[in-house]
Amino acid sequence: MYAVIKTGGKQYKVAAGTLIAVEKLAGQAGDAVAFDQVLLVGGDKEPSIGDPLVAGAAVAGEIVEQQRGDKILVFKKRRRQNSKRSRGHRQLETLVRITEILTDGKKPAVAKSKAKPASKEVAPATGAAATAPATEGDAPEAKKAPRKKAADIASEETKAKPTRKPRAKAAKNDD
Repeated sequence: MYAVIKTGGKQYKVAAGTLIAVEKLAGQAGDAVAFDQVLLVGGDKEPSIGDPLVAGAAVAGEIVEQQRGDKILVFKKRRRQNSKRSRGHRQLETLVRITEILTDGKKPAVAKSKAKPASKEVAPATGAAATAPATEGDAPEAKKAPRKKAADIASEETKAKPTRKPRAKAAKNDD
């Protein structure tokens, strides 16, 4: 049995046991995922085509790995202008193993993840919890400093250099 699913703005033809690399999905390795946007289900008999989706169909999978795709190079050149720019990019993607294709309104079994995801929501402190000292786990995550541009680094280097006083020139003796 096979199906055509839609995720991340793209369509994938999948069967049970296949590995696909899709746009990044939330979750960790071992988490179960379900794809509800099934466009086509085929098998031994006539394929059922959705309008736009197949009613009651779902595809279950398991996240194998979070990874980055191959590097692509973006090169821009303006002829006769001495202008060139080259940049690279690696897209974040998730490797998913398809476990089963479900039809007739069956829902995929959702397995619990091995580790609990960290919650980023912070509720305002009230009552006794507000007066209690903060523990190590209560501290909010530290934000990274923004990356410095080459021009900023160059300007900092020029500021950091000490200024030198000009030397006094020796007087010439005209004997």
